Amino acid sequence: MLYNNAMTEQGFFIKPIAFIRNDLKEKFGIPRQSGRAPALISEIVFLPEYACDEAFRDIEGFSHLWLIFDFSLAHAEKFSPTVRPPRLGGNHRVGVFASRSPFRPNHLGLSCVKLEQVKKGEQGVVLAVSGADLLDGTPIYDVKPYLPFADCRTEATSGYAQQGENHRLKVHFPPQLLNVIPEEKREGLLQCLSDDPRPSYQTDPSRVYGMRFGCWEIKFTATADELRVCSVASAT
Repeated sequence: MLYNNAMTEQGFFIKPIAFIRNDLKEKFGIPRQSGRAPALISEIVFLPEYACDEAFRDIEGFSHLWLIFDFSLAHAEKFSPTVRPPRLGGNHRVGVFASRSPFRPNHLGLSCVKLEQVKKGEQGVVLAVSGADLLDGTPIYDVKPYLPFADCRTEATSGYAQQGENHRLKVHFPPQLLNVIPEEKREGLLQCLSDDPRPSYQTDPSRVYGMRFGCWEIKFTATADELRVCSVASAT
């Protein structure tokens, strides 16, 4: 027997051990993959029972970590075997297991982040990481060290995902508007914008888009090569 019928019917229960905190308040504008906005800092805040020092002993020796998380805003009631990756224009379907779509049977995600700091305070250990592609408040199920000798495959190919992997938009952000954003957050915001937040099938250069970042609403227009910020206002 390849599986236990009773266990298969009942499923497994896993609970979050932590939640991520950052300035990515909406799905629109989240970097397309981890590492695309390396200046963006997030904090992994653990539940009290997991925030003890012993659970993080020797973690400082690893430069990067894997996060296993929940696509918490993408839970679907019905399984779909195919999805439409934005990278392919939103019209071409591929198998869900040939994609990184959040609409998956168990809505689990995997993200590689850089460990910047291990903070220790009254609430226990908090990990400061950079380059995350997770929405603020995302539940984290596990944290594992990234091992270059095991996890890096230089001969790997990336199929259809290789298309435009290095494409970046040139961002025009008027200084008087950029100055509204605290200095330590500006580079992360610029990297998110240059990653082109738009769905790939939306190409109208006159359309004004709105992106929530922290407590600000960023309005912009974009072409195939450039993005121009129109306004920065407090988000309601």
